Formats: sequence, C-alpha cells, structure tokens
Amino acid sequence: MEVVILGAHGTWPSAGGATSGLLLRQDGFSLWMDAGTGTLANLQQHIGLFDVDAMVISHSHPDHVTDLYAYYFARMFSPEHPPNIPLLVAPKVMDRVNPLLTDDQADLRVAECFDVVEVQPGEEHRIGPFRMVTAPMRHTVPTIGVRMEADGFAMAYSADTGPTEELVGLARGADLLIAEASYQERSGTELPPIHLTAKQGGEAATEAGAERLMLTHIRPYLDRTRSREEASTSFDGEILMAEEHQVVKVG
Repeated sequence: MEVVILGAHGTWPSAGGATSGLLLRQDGFSLWMDAGTGTLANLQQHIGLFDVDAMVISHSHPDHVTDLYAYYFARMFSPEHPPNIPLLVAPKVMDRVNPLLTDDQADLRVAECFDVVEVQPGEEHRIGPFRMVTAPMRHTVPTIGVRMEADGFAMAYSADTGPTEELVGLARGADLLIAEASYQERSGTELPPIHLTAKQGGEAATEAGAERLMLTHIRPYLDRTRSREEASTSFDGEILMAEEHQVVKVG
C-alpha cells in the first residue's frame, strides 16, 4: 500500500499547502480520502484527474470536503465526462454538499458523477483491493475514523477526533497510524475534547501497538518541531510529520 499526502494542514493551509487529504494506491487502484482545500490540485501531480477509482469523506467540515465541489464540476463539465465512481461519506456530508450545488438555472446533482454511499460509523466496506473498517470518532459532527487493510498490512486514519478508545481499537496493530494533531499541550488549560494534541496521538499509537505514527492536521501557526517532540514523549516508534506530496509505503 502506498499513501500520498495531499494535504497536511488543519483548518486552513499555509502558502503552498492544503488541508486534509490522502491518496491511497494499491494494485493499480487509487482511493482519494478527504478532499480538503488544495488537495485536488495536489492530486494531479500524482495521478490523472480522472484516475481516481473511489473517494471517502470522513466528515462534513469544509477543510475535509471543500475540493469535492471542484472535483464534481471537473467530472460534470469536462468533455471526457468520465463514468461515476463510488463516493463513501460519513453521515451529514451530503446535507452540507448538496445545497451548494444549486444555482438559479438548474439543480446539479452529485448522483450524476458519483455513486454515493452513506457510511454509518462502525460499518465495513470493500473498496477495490481495500477492506475499509470504520469507527465513530469524537468530534462535533458525525465523523468516521478509517482503517484500510490490503495484503496483510493496515493503515489507520483518525480524521478529526478527541481522545477516544475507538481510535485505539481502529489502529490496533496497524503498520501506520495517521493521527491528527490540532493541539499542543498547554499548562493549566483544558482543551475542548474534539481534537488531539500530538502527545495524545502518541498515546493512542502506543496503546494500539502501531508500528509508526504520522502527525497531520497541524494548524499553520503551530511549531511542528514541538509537535513532534510532544508526540515522542508518549510514543517510542518512528514519528513522521505529514507534508504535502510525501509518499509513505505501508508494508
């Protein structure tokens, strides 16, 4: 399995960056997971615009879904007009997407470009060569954490979440845990339990017995070196810092 980082920033991107997005490749199959701001442009530096075989959206927040609009328009209005692909989404994603595809002249329908499947947290699905296992994350909207398995190897992705045993279970024995790190530790400050600190990401990786940890969803104003150092206090394995266009082999 190959994982390409399309977007590594949380909430908004810095110059040249992008918010959340991954490209998973296995046996010639390309899966785009989360479509944050800037990920569509980055995607095209790795595969062709219409070489995506399926998409997964973890939740409805804009920094994970914004470029789905641009990709819809590309598939809808390109002279190639490629055939539909599967679009697996967490609950309420389409409630946010559909209203913005309505203009004064016509209703533009996602179903004209995608075969939409709403995924309830905890469901499992088969997507091409991947077995996708999901779990409910601790966030402000319904959010699915995702575990992707292929050829005996596994990658787990937290999407957005606060501390939860569901993430630990999802990442159990994974070769790679990609965990959000929106926060850094603040002495005497209680942080809202809807995101992780880098240290908490490390704790989840340790409890799950994950082989490697990658920190992502890091807000532009945070010191990335400090985030890595905080994670190292709770996880002894290899720690990677997600960067746009980074390619990681799993297995």
